[in-house]
Amino acid sequence: MSKYLLVESRDPFDRRPANDLAALAAELATEPNQVTLFLIQNGVLEARDGAAAARLGALRELGVTVLADEFSLRERGIAPERLSPLVSSASLGVVVAHLARGDRTLWH
Repeated sequence: MSKYLLVESRDPFDRRPANDLAALAAELATEPNQVTLFLIQNGVLEARDGAAAARLGALRELGVTVLADEFSLRERGIAPERLSPLVSSASLGVVVAHLARGDRTLWH
C-alpha cells in the first residue's frame, strides 16, 4: 500500500483542475492506497458545510482523509461551526509529517 498526500490550493469553484485532483484522489483510493487530501489557501472554500458535500462524501466513502488548513480557514472567515462534517481542520504540520515519512505528494 502506498501513501499519498494531495494538497489542493486552488478554489474548486473557479477552476476545473481542482476537480481533477479530487478525481485523482478517488482513483488512488480505489486501489489499496492510503490517500489524504489537504485543502489549503482557496482550496478550503470547498470545506464549508454544504459547499461540495457530494464530492467530499464520495471521497470519504472511498476512505480518503479530507483535511483543511486551520490558518487558511481563519483567513477566509470560515468558523469551525461552518466546517463540513466530512472535513477535519488541521495544521500545516500535518503536511510536514507526511513529507517527512516519505508519502508521495502532489501539490496543486
